[in-house]
Amino acid sequence: MCSIFGYKSFNKKLPEAQLKQASALLSHRGPDASSSWSSDSEDIFLAHNRLSIIDIDASSNQPMKGRDGNIIIFNGEIYNYKDLKASECADYPFKTSSDTEVILALYEKYGIDCVHHLRGMFAFALWDEKQKKLFCARDRFGIKPFYFVKSENSFSFASEIKALLPFLSKVETNKQALSEYLTFQYTLGEETLFQNVHQLMPGHLLTLENNQLNIKKYWDVSYQIDYEHSPQYFEEKLDSLLQESVQYHQVSDVPIGSYLSGGIDSSLMTALSADKNDQFLGAFHGRFMEYPGYDESSYAQDAASFSKTPLHTIDITAQDFIDNIQQVIYHLDVPIAGPGSFPQFMVSKLASQHVKVVLGGQGGDELFGGYARYVVAYFEQAINAAIEGTHKNGNFVVTPESIIPNLTLLKEYKPLIKNFWKEGLFGPLDERYFRLIDRSADTMGEINWEFFDKEHLLERFKTIFNNKDNVAKEAYFDKMTHFDFKCLLPALLHVEDRMSMAHGIESRVPFLDHKIVEFAATIPADIKFPGGRMKALLKNVFKEKIPNNILNRRDKMGFPVPLKEWFEGPLRDFVYDIFSSEVATTRGFYDPKKVLKNLDQSSQFSRKIWGLLSLELWYREFHDQQINYQKLIA
Repeated sequence: MCSIFGYKSFNKKLPEAQLKQASALLSHRGPDASSSWSSDSEDIFLAHNRLSIIDIDASSNQPMKGRDGNIIIFNGEIYNYKDLKASECADYPFKTSSDTEVILALYEKYGIDCVHHLRGMFAFALWDEKQKKLFCARDRFGIKPFYFVKSENSFSFASEIKALLPFLSKVETNKQALSEYLTFQYTLGEETLFQNVHQLMPGHLLTLENNQLNIKKYWDVSYQIDYEHSPQYFEEKLDSLLQESVQYHQVSDVPIGSYLSGGIDSSLMTALSADKNDQFLGAFHGRFMEYPGYDESSYAQDAASFSKTPLHTIDITAQDFIDNIQQVIYHLDVPIAGPGSFPQFMVSKLASQHVKVVLGGQGGDELFGGYARYVVAYFEQAINAAIEGTHKNGNFVVTPESIIPNLTLLKEYKPLIKNFWKEGLFGPLDERYFRLIDRSADTMGEINWEFFDKEHLLERFKTIFNNKDNVAKEAYFDKMTHFDFKCLLPALLHVEDRMSMAHGIESRVPFLDHKIVEFAATIPADIKFPGGRMKALLKNVFKEKIPNNILNRRDKMGFPVPLKEWFEGPLRDFVYDIFSSEVATTRGFYDPKKVLKNLDQSSQFSRKIWGLLSLELWYREFHDQQINYQKLIA
């Protein structure tokens, strides 16, 4: 829910009118109420746009003041807030029924350690009136966003980057972040594609006191594998934790629904949600009917019928793309290489006509092994181990014999395998996984890679992939899933948040409850991924909740978009006009003419043109039109 925005001046200047204008750029995130608070004596300004979900009464509007004079602005939901009120905060004189006030009460009792008691998704800022200190925190997984800019004269923060652009002297691209985007299709750390705009990393908090900024990690996941318990123990524990998480994630004073693609994760979320809540109004699905091979609505309908819940469907067309893509880029703030952001925008628009809260399945792939590239990686390792004669020594999750029945999953990924193997086999595990996720080979002709430092990228990747604080010595599977959990998942959550909030609805992700994540990190890889079977544990535990035809699917494509057909047909002129424009030739690091040569060569699932189109549209919105943001504080 909501947006937060704040500004702390270091030079006794508080341009309050301009600050309110900057906060207004985030009004789509909170259409129900907008308020602000400022202190001239301390030169601090806090603003909030509210989407009312819990305790929808106006008394719970923000900024909210605690009994000790502290002020908070909060974006998110604390799902265990009722438990905390009854236990940790039983003596606090609450004035509202909101979860926001619980954070104030916890801070009064525990200070910055209050974050350890919170179960939910959150980004908040709290002004400590007695200590004259700003305290901010972001949830453990980065479900809710927090960006900031620190300059010589001020510190500003916001839920979305666009509200911070007026406080930059110039809108410039961060070269390192751009190289990460072009390589991985997402960025890896706290830097963003905007120079001098940073994100508070997941599981981190910050304090600003006497104009000094301090950032601290308060949570991280560590793979401490439990070899003592049986598979049955892990199954029963996962069942209990996920059922509990879904129950918590349905805490709401307004109706809820779910996203439903027809895959395992969204079907499971729909089934568990429909079981537990009378306010559940159904599931929401987007389909492409113009071309064969892209319509997955039959699976979505099967899942909805199985769960005895209505399915609301929207037909998405090429004209929808033309009409909405610039709005998609505007709300994303950064280019997104995955084309799924566009249909997510359209489905969120549909959902907003019925509900204010939607549950999704993000996190299931990273926690339980849902990506085909894990099978590709293990296929290579199984072959190598068989050649070396080491595949039966207990260090391998899969053997050649066990993985063969699962190789049919890779039928649609033969081009990926061909590309993966063309530059060698059987190298170090970190370099092999980098090769699997490195997208730069696809754009060697279009991008001037001499402009970027590729060696630095590989070293950055290795630092995360080989971090022994997270994965000390466990299986290749844990290293792969952990990297995706730390780097890919935040990018997916970015899309989840922006595309839902663009329409004033809140997306929740029950897989990403910290108790589930911490538990999943203890499960041996050969229980989560036996024989290379993707999501084997999850499927086995919840097989009674999902239709068999979905449970046994081997063709799930992950929100397929008919890019090839669109780019060759109804979107050809649109794309041609974008890349043949005079402004496109000024970027310097890519050749738009070479991009256009791909229009007749793009494969069905190629992201090349989309990734560069997304980037060019981003430049147009936030660089070429930066004067529209700068004038807010002129």
